[in-house]
Amino acid sequence: MSGLAAAHRLLELSEPGTLDVEVVESSARLGGAIHTEPVDAYPVVEHGADMFVTDKPWALDLCRRLGLEGDIVRTNDRFRRTLVLRDGKAVGVPEGFTLMAPSELMPILQTPILSVAGKARMALELAVPRRKEEQDESIASFVRRRFGQELLDRIVQPLVGGIYTGDPEKLSLRATLPRFCDMESTSRSVALAAWRRSRDEKKRAKTAETTANTTANTTANTTANTTANTTAESGARYGLFVSLGRGMKSLVEALRAKIEASGKVRLRTKVVGLERRGEGYRVGLSPEGHIDCDGVVVALPAYTASELLRPLSAPLANGLDRIPYASTAVVLSGHALADVAHALDAFGLVVPHVEKRRILAVSFSSRKLKGRAPRGSVLLRTFVGGAMQPELFELSDARIEGLVLEELRAIFDVGGAPDFIRVVRWTRAMPQYHIGHLALVDELEAESHKLSHLAIAGSYLRGVGIPDCVRSGEAAAERVLTSIQSR
Repeated sequence: MSGLAAAHRLLELSEPGTLDVEVVESSARLGGAIHTEPVDAYPVVEHGADMFVTDKPWALDLCRRLGLEGDIVRTNDRFRRTLVLRDGKAVGVPEGFTLMAPSELMPILQTPILSVAGKARMALELAVPRRKEEQDESIASFVRRRFGQELLDRIVQPLVGGIYTGDPEKLSLRATLPRFCDMESTSRSVALAAWRRSRDEKKRAKTAETTANTTANTTANTTANTTANTTAESGARYGLFVSLGRGMKSLVEALRAKIEASGKVRLRTKVVGLERRGEGYRVGLSPEGHIDCDGVVVALPAYTASELLRPLSAPLANGLDRIPYASTAVVLSGHALADVAHALDAFGLVVPHVEKRRILAVSFSSRKLKGRAPRGSVLLRTFVGGAMQPELFELSDARIEGLVLEELRAIFDVGGAPDFIRVVRWTRAMPQYHIGHLALVDELEAESHKLSHLAIAGSYLRGVGIPDCVRSGEAAAERVLTSIQSR
């Protein structure tokens, strides 16, 4: 996605016919971790990323510029909650709990996920002083220090693991969830800051609703209804998570169409070398050939970019080698609802490591988004492996399928044979933002800036989600284009 966003941005910023842009892709398709396909009666099955957030605007803005705004779909309000496993049973995460902190009192007091002692320790957060040290801190250290071990084990670890497939003892808080650092810095109590933020958001939503209703009451009927709907939708910004009606492949297809209208895409072509040629570069290709160019955007995983960039900058390559990755298997399966005893009344389930299960999480894809499964069926995506259970990723497809069906049977009482089941492997696909990550990224970017007309981009830098990848690619494109034009 970073590479596609970069190519599109280069063409978007240049006059037609003034810039030759080529995208080189080693596999048989574009999109990286975005891959959508129909499977039997299931029309939209996502192998990788299935949604993106709108509080980071870059993916949403790109969709608008590509003419995809009408294809954007919101998540299903009816099932908008998350389950967490407690003693083998799926329990709803307390309403108002935002990854690390509660914004409402009663739900956290009433939840069976935490013991009385765990809730009492959470309450002490109100009196915990600010951290004086400025060095980076792990997610686990932050939560343990402010809220206690039980909240970390039972809620935060599985929620964060569901996003980063990582170990919170190693993940950098500042690199992954910086708003909680800011909450502590500005408000001291993270819980009070979360409560104030929730209160302010509710006030803004109420004001937007009042404005919409007032407009509807004082304008002609047709216009009023249109204005009210537009105001409410704009205020919500499509909800926090959105997708595309035909799946995330629509974004890849739209980008490819724009790029191929003015540029070129090479599939099944691997970059095997990169060397300076005068003020530009020669890009070596396999199976054969090369490209001589003025500038390069390297949108590869850190470990692949390292090999390519080592002849140009050993410090940059060495820094890239320091970024670890985790591997995850996604088991896609379709089931008749009649074979599932559990109501599946949520977006999905996350599994704490302390539960000692063999899965990380289960996403109820057809609950989150409509049109993902035929009537009377449900589409599930179950995650296995990650940084905390890497040995499970090494199992055969057949064994992974078997253990997933066993876990689904034990947790949700899923019986019968699935309509389909398939294992998708994402090898070294999720960069891990360990303590010190942002300082490392500063070093990487400083070293890359020493190479004229070249920029690096990707999920290993400043964000793993689709919006972050879009932003990274577009920023890299802008830097390279400015460098070329200013020579």
